[in-house]
Amino acid sequence: MVLTRTARTQQLLSCHVRSIVTTLKPSAVAGPRPGLARQMPSGSGARVSAEAAGCLLKLQIATTAPPRRGHASAAQSKLGAVRTDWTREEIDEIYNRPLVELMYDAATVHRMYHNPREVQQATLLSIKTGGCIETCSYCAQSSSWSKDTGLKAEKLLELDEVYKAALDAHDSGSTRFCMGAAWRGPSQVGPRQFERVLDMVSKVRALGMEVCTTLGMLTAEQSHQLKTAGLTCYNHNLDTSPEFYPKITSSRTYDDRLDTLGKVREAGLSVCSGGIIGMGELDKDRVGLIHTLATLPEHPESVPINALVPVAGTPLEMKGVKQPTGLEMVRCVATARITMPHAMVRLSAGRTELSFAEQGMCFMAGANSIFAGDKLLTTANNERCADAEMFKELGLVNKPAFNGQTQPFEIPQLRAQSIKLREELKAFKIELGCKKTAAGSA
Repeated sequence: MVLTRTARTQQLLSCHVRSIVTTLKPSAVAGPRPGLARQMPSGSGARVSAEAAGCLLKLQIATTAPPRRGHASAAQSKLGAVRTDWTREEIDEIYNRPLVELMYDAATVHRMYHNPREVQQATLLSIKTGGCIETCSYCAQSSSWSKDTGLKAEKLLELDEVYKAALDAHDSGSTRFCMGAAWRGPSQVGPRQFERVLDMVSKVRALGMEVCTTLGMLTAEQSHQLKTAGLTCYNHNLDTSPEFYPKITSSRTYDDRLDTLGKVREAGLSVCSGGIIGMGELDKDRVGLIHTLATLPEHPESVPINALVPVAGTPLEMKGVKQPTGLEMVRCVATARITMPHAMVRLSAGRTELSFAEQGMCFMAGANSIFAGDKLLTTANNERCADAEMFKELGLVNKPAFNGQTQPFEIPQLRAQSIKLREELKAFKIELGCKKTAAGSA
């Protein structure tokens, strides 16, 4: 039947086309669809039919839908591949992609190699605080500005203090225990203190935890000694790009850092190395850092992504550098995940400034570890109860040590003897102190 084009007909036609639009899947229609009825052919001979409405709908979609995604770049076409031949241009392209696409690809790679719900909880303890001779402008532990920071140098902790902290961390759910000493390296302090650290490593490893240390620059011999003692991983951050590094410290070179990483790897230890975001660097420096890490002979087992926590009195705090946003952290995490698929990407310092939602985006983009406990070396950290709430809200579960695989460990005989002597000496001192107290009160 031929209908006359009246106002009533126009109204019915508009309703008919709108009903077709609303029944389509959301992915088939992009944006508003104003004026569909006005696109109907004019004149009294217009026919109302599903065919006519369909033609108009196709026209509307064609003129308003967003452009389709173009062909995949060379980097995208290799998504998920474990490579050490990345170019800076490829990583720059990944880093600068629209964030929603970058996160999607990072989440895709993350699920290829990791359980997306598992996030490891690690604990970091400062076993030697302050008095460092290095000049890292972000660090409060440098003796160069201790008067400005008010941080006093402390002695190396005793074995029993460290073991108690490790036990508490283990009982609280941490599966990795990290120990940091404010040294240029063990060679700076001599063999006696380094021997004590080796004993700490062995005793903590016997708890079934992964054990990591950060002690500054190492020699090949020191690296092997740590390996023999039971160390599983050594942390030595590159901090930033090779080009920006001289603006951060003058007491060592980038090659010094790379040399230590090489010695650690040669000793059979896993490498933990990442950087700090928000020191005044540019995006190209963040790309340069990730490029350096992703083109090492073997990717680091662990890549910490830190947000600068400006400590009062440090050069960067006095300079007034701008702290990174949560989305900048997400972008760095996602780029690290895509370029180093196997690595543990650790959301480290600066989490106190991130909301649950921002941290959740980091986990979606590939982060799968946090530092738990109320302190990271000398800076504040998220409380365990807050992290427990976040895990519950986001549906996260704690990642076990060694990916849940049994790693038998027996304290080496040399270390066992040394630990026994330390414990006996400690007991003797306690007993002697008690006797003196008793004699004084007699």
